[in-house]
Amino acid sequence: MQPLRIEHFDDPRIADYQNLKDAQLASRRDRFIVEGRGNLLVLLERSPWPPESLLLSERAWGSLSDRLEALSIDCPVYLAERSVLDEIVGFPIHRGVLACCCRPEPVDPLELAATLLAKEVAPRIVILEGLTNHDNVGGVFRNAMGLSGRAVMLCPRTADPLYRKAIRTSMGGSLVVPFARALDMDSMLAGLSALGFSILALDPAESGVDLAELSPEVIGPAAILLGTEGEGLTQNALAHADRRVRIDMDPQVDSLNVSVASAIALHRLRLP
Repeated sequence: MQPLRIEHFDDPRIADYQNLKDAQLASRRDRFIVEGRGNLLVLLERSPWPPESLLLSERAWGSLSDRLEALSIDCPVYLAERSVLDEIVGFPIHRGVLACCCRPEPVDPLELAATLLAKEVAPRIVILEGLTNHDNVGGVFRNAMGLSGRAVMLCPRTADPLYRKAIRTSMGGSLVVPFARALDMDSMLAGLSALGFSILALDPAESGVDLAELSPEVIGPAAILLGTEGEGLTQNALAHADRRVRIDMDPQVDSLNVSVASAIALHRLRLP
């Protein structure tokens, strides 16, 4: 593997990295950026999406070159001095590791769910309604990756899991855990129910079933439905729930961070 040197920030070969604006990169170029050594290795070793190119600092190349050679990377690898790299992206890139990937084609949520059911009897999936914070979305994907969540379904308003910050927070989870975005939340929830998924709406109200009372062995396919920390789930979403489920906690605390709640629920419902 012979890296290609970049001497100037406006080199046309690295146009996708210049003055990174994730929304513009997604809408105008159909690309997304992966940042950081750990996320890059997840991308290369576990993700279905190959990078189109890598942009590394000299130091990062020195520490990663042997690993990249072993992985037989089949894309251009660009190297730049730190000062040039920072000028390219428009802010200091402390990790010195970037990869550019083509965005995958949208996936139909019900087709994804059916695929999961064809592989195992009782998959666990997560459904996100109205989560606009990229850290929370990334955290949910990280939990799904670590706690056997087979997929994450997104409402139309939920933040992009391939936004650079979401990928970074997910520790590469959004590069590994399949996801799909619904065009219509009601239709998706009704379709999941028709496929046999139990819709479990996490709701801190006392009327809900204590999560600890659910038996993972008998619950069957399960979809954990999560909303925002402030407003919670909409009434439309709650109307589709087979059960409202609460996490037992100190009565002086009204809720948990949504990412934390997803981890507790996935762990509780994880099958051996």
